[in-house]
Amino acid sequence: MSKLRILSIALAASLTGACTLTPDYQRPAAPVPTAFPDAAPAAATAAADAIAWRDYFADARLREVIALALANNRDLRVAALNIEKARAQYRIQRADLFPAVGATGSQNAQRLPGDLTASGNAEVNRQYSATIGFSAYELDFFGRIRSLNATALETYLGTGEARRSAQISLVAEVASVWLTLAADRERLALARSTYETRLKSHDLIRRIVEAGAVSALDLHQSQTLLQSARADVARFSTFVAQDENALALVAGAPVPAEWLPATLTDSVSAVAELPAGVPSEVLTRRPDILQAERNLRAANASIGAARAAFFPSISLTAAAGSASGTLGGLFDGGSGTWSFVPQVRIPIFEAGRLQASLDVAEVQRDINVALYEKAIQTAFREVADALVERATLAERLDARRQQLEATQAGFRLSDARYQGGVDSYLGLLDAQRTLYLAEQELIIVRLADAANRVTLYKVLGGGWQ
Repeated sequence: MSKLRILSIALAASLTGACTLTPDYQRPAAPVPTAFPDAAPAAATAAADAIAWRDYFADARLREVIALALANNRDLRVAALNIEKARAQYRIQRADLFPAVGATGSQNAQRLPGDLTASGNAEVNRQYSATIGFSAYELDFFGRIRSLNATALETYLGTGEARRSAQISLVAEVASVWLTLAADRERLALARSTYETRLKSHDLIRRIVEAGAVSALDLHQSQTLLQSARADVARFSTFVAQDENALALVAGAPVPAEWLPATLTDSVSAVAELPAGVPSEVLTRRPDILQAERNLRAANASIGAARAAFFPSISLTAAAGSASGTLGGLFDGGSGTWSFVPQVRIPIFEAGRLQASLDVAEVQRDINVALYEKAIQTAFREVADALVERATLAERLDARRQQLEATQAGFRLSDARYQGGVDSYLGLLDAQRTLYLAEQELIIVRLADAANRVTLYKVLGGGWQ
């Protein structure tokens, strides 16, 4: 039998394996209701995952910061490197489908003492060889290697989904930190303005007290308001500094001052509303759910590998080349040599190891089913929570604006009555405090509205393009 024929038979045999013991994959049913609560009907607006983050966020400064983070954030960089690592691991596993052909050259020298040779003299025997072939190549009759290859492939594809999920989270986190910084800067500006106003009022009351027109009680009450505003200035200064540090961390690089917000914008999104859709759409859009399904597919393929281990395994070792007792005659005519070593291993008694391995694979599949269903439930709750908040934010904003208008009118009236000597300074003190709190509350609700738009965009699968 020629060397070429031996290699051809081995390769042909490796391609005949058409059997696979991997269970048929079936996607588990979504354990959530068929519709979101308080879901607005999907109009002509594009789905969230079809809207790129550059098209969703209206502020150009915020877009620049997001782009900076996507280029420099270390967590996202790790997610990208994990893809490269999984790709290399998949290529390693895939290589087992093909024989590893290699060339070898060797010398074997052996000295025999005289009492072991026919001549009675010590002899040194040498043998030189040069061969090419493959060693212990497993024929995949029962799909064990292909199952392992499918597991590695699903793991690799899952890392791609993990990176998409990490990018969505990063875009949302950058936007949230940026908006929080904007709100805290606006609250700091309000606190400073309030402090300056109260300082002027305090100086005025002090002069009036010195003139004997009012009692010292008004001065002490004014001092109380003044120091409260001063404490707020210090507190919000700390918040702003911490927000800037957090933004630099999530961006992965220092953020230029011109990209930082001065006040909270009311138009964070260039899209009026996002359609909520139905849970089945979330399944196709959310990368974290797709990653969970990839993990489930990988666990399902591992069952095939565990089942195949119960069946005989056939491995081939073949080589062809030349051999000679002298180095000079290594490639002379008639020095050709070949070897063909098929090996069959039949598991007979494994002390339950193979069954235990199969049990582990099946339990791991069941674990991944539960994790997949949990991912769907988590996504459903995140979208439902965002929609519930979205449904009440408009009313909250309107209520806070009307409250601010009422407190402003009440403050003007209290100030006029105090100036006219009708009321004491205590009434004006309460009006100032109420006005300041109303202004702060309006900023907080505006921040909640902007953050909700970011959250809804994130949980509906937007932001990865």
